[in-house]
Amino acid sequence: MRATTATMLLDEMAAGSIDAVICRAPEFSGPGRTQSLTQSAVFDRIRRGRRPMVPLSATTRRSLIWTPDASRAMALIGNTPDAYGRTWHLPIDPHRPSSAEMIATASEVAGRRIPYTVVPRWTFRVAGLASPRIREAEELLPRYRQDNVFDSSAFAARFPDFPVTGFRDGIAQLLGEE
Repeated sequence: MRATTATMLLDEMAAGSIDAVICRAPEFSGPGRTQSLTQSAVFDRIRRGRRPMVPLSATTRRSLIWTPDASRAMALIGNTPDAYGRTWHLPIDPHRPSSAEMIATASEVAGRRIPYTVVPRWTFRVAGLASPRIREAEELLPRYRQDNVFDSSAFAARFPDFPVTGFRDGIAQLLGEE
């Protein structure tokens, strides 16, 4: 459905009948009630003093966007007339850590070793029988089987002064939340 909608919008943009932009982002991470599997299974659990749960593999690389950066970037694009008529990949820290690296950084920030559990696919299937929320998360698992590397270099080239929250700084902010 998203692909169909994006294609329709791109066609209308190319035809000149609508002035628009498309903003794409990888998985979200950030303060407040940010909704993403990595946020809820890793960072939120660490904040609550619980063991993080890593979907499928601790070694695949993840691209995460800090939600306040995503909001500021979309506002900047929306207020930049020559940014219209194209698709933008929103800015991210160029460091694309694995889940193991994320948790190691969280351990450094927290000043304690944080053990984690890698959750195999069959666990999602079984738990999804009883939980609609886990069944929904299971649909996202293909993104966790392989590296998820998001390229926002075009945004960085066009808006070189845009400040991107560093990976470690984001984790420090997340773990400092009450």
